[in-house]
Amino acid sequence: MTESKGSMPDWEKRFRAPRVSLPDWAEDAPHRSLFVSNATGTYELYAWDRVTGEQRQVTDRANGTTDGVLSPDGEWIWWFDDKDGDEFGIWRRQRFDGSHTSEGSDTSDGSDTSDEPAAPGLEPSYPSGLAIGRDGRTAVVGRSTDEDGSTIHVVRTGEDPVEIYRHRESAGVGDLSHDGSLIVVEHTEHGDAMHSALRVLRPDGSAVTELDDTKGGTVELGLEVLGFAPVDGDTRLLIGHQRRGRWEPMVWDVATGEETDLALDLPGDVGAEWYPDGSALLVAHSFEARSDLWRYDLMSRELLPVSTPAGSVSGATARPDGSVEYLWSSAAEPSVVRSTTGEVVLDPPGMKSPGSVPVEDVWVEGPGGRVHALVQKPAGVSGPLPTVFDIHGGPTWHDSDSFAAGPAAWVDHGYAVVRVNYRGSTGYGREWTDALKHRVGLIELEDIAAVREWAVTSGLADPDRLILTGGSWGGYLTLLGLGTQPDAWTLGIAAVPVADYVTAYHDEMEALKAMDRTLLGGTPEEVPERFEASSPLTYVDAVKAPVYISAGVNDPRCPIRQVENYVDRLTTRDAVHEVYRYDAGHGSLVVDERIKQVRLELDFAKRHLGG
Repeated sequence: MTESKGSMPDWEKRFRAPRVSLPDWAEDAPHRSLFVSNATGTYELYAWDRVTGEQRQVTDRANGTTDGVLSPDGEWIWWFDDKDGDEFGIWRRQRFDGSHTSEGSDTSDGSDTSDEPAAPGLEPSYPSGLAIGRDGRTAVVGRSTDEDGSTIHVVRTGEDPVEIYRHRESAGVGDLSHDGSLIVVEHTEHGDAMHSALRVLRPDGSAVTELDDTKGGTVELGLEVLGFAPVDGDTRLLIGHQRRGRWEPMVWDVATGEETDLALDLPGDVGAEWYPDGSALLVAHSFEARSDLWRYDLMSRELLPVSTPAGSVSGATARPDGSVEYLWSSAAEPSVVRSTTGEVVLDPPGMKSPGSVPVEDVWVEGPGGRVHALVQKPAGVSGPLPTVFDIHGGPTWHDSDSFAAGPAAWVDHGYAVVRVNYRGSTGYGREWTDALKHRVGLIELEDIAAVREWAVTSGLADPDRLILTGGSWGGYLTLLGLGTQPDAWTLGIAAVPVADYVTAYHDEMEALKAMDRTLLGGTPEEVPERFEASSPLTYVDAVKAPVYISAGVNDPRCPIRQVENYVDRLTTRDAVHEVYRYDAGHGSLVVDERIKQVRLELDFAKRHLGG
């Protein structure tokens, strides 16, 4: 790619172009909405009055803010106040119109604000769900700390918080019923952090009922909360289940115990949410890296498509007038918030993001079954090409036909990009996701190796110019791959990775400890051989490729100490490596910082692979 002197390249424009999230809206004041935007160069929360058209920036913090909830009455905006991305803090709130609330106080980042603590009496913690009542004075707050495990509290304005739930294992707030009489909790008291059970409580903490999908006495199937019916006195709860080997919606009446199996005739994973009057469901359907929308009428049991372009819908909501707003994109076209009315719901002013190239689907036979990969390459260029294997995080996530500025930047610079939905990824059925047990990391790399072999033998990829890269779990797989497959990769670029699994376990947030115990079958003390086999640090002396690592010094998910342990070992053996540390958590919400990191990665690749 050539750039004229002084001009902004397309790859940078994609990061700088203003973008918005799907707006949330207040149930009892649907003209009031809350969304996230990077309009100022940092991702922050914005309030939007649809009647007046006014948009107002709600938060303004050095490292950005994306966790916010609009109260059902539209009067309050709750937002989570942590310190520099460490995800540990308290909920604050301000009025929707920005008017003064109470005496100003200091936020955790040192700035002065009139935003009051939303749950006085609760100490800082990691957040674990939030549901706000329609009465404007009640909320259910989930918390997680290393000391207390998971706790859930009912918070009422002017009263002390009341604890209604406590357990060492992971748990969180699912939802609060429309009339505020019922609370549903997702919990993993059985010790399997990948498969939740559900418990319904009254606001005083007394139990109403429980749903726990077990098989042969062992929890193997998960449940998730999709939401209570939006009608007073209605005890129907929409949930997701895995009883047929994939995620599907079901209606559970928590008062009578009746379960209504919808059995929708759609392949792949299916989710849903209520239409505002409770008569129908907005169905979100995901299959083979694409997604679309449907309307399911609960009375007639009729399933009808909601028209959306081909690509990926990353969020959708049904409005009171029956229209549907959704956030859509494809690999070739940037994201946009559309409506089934034909309108663009939010079109931020300023620079527009350039598009990119479409993805091609590739299916490769792997050791555990067919592996789905998405390939992008520069238009009109034949291989073999320098190729980037960009590995997704999670691991319970999947790459899709959606717009991503990072892969597009590599394509702009002449690289092919391959993204692999390895075993452990979502979207391909429960067995594919749950295959990731005990041989953690090694299983995913077997699938990546199979796709690598296809990329080379098909003529797409130059075997002497192969980059393994990824962030979070993708960064972990990068470092593990460089050590266990040292002759397969020319270069490694790992962002916010797990590098020393044992130290990471001891330093990470409590919810991730629970996930690691599930994946590996115990703690480092209980199954030391599994942690050793799955830790990049075990294989660091075998690494041959130059390594670039970026890490947030406040990261609670992949903490900095375990990264430093890995870097120290590279340094001891004079291995070629570079490290970039930045003052944030698990990634950055500041556009300039994101651009800086991509530029450093591109430069590292250029210096070690050639132009």
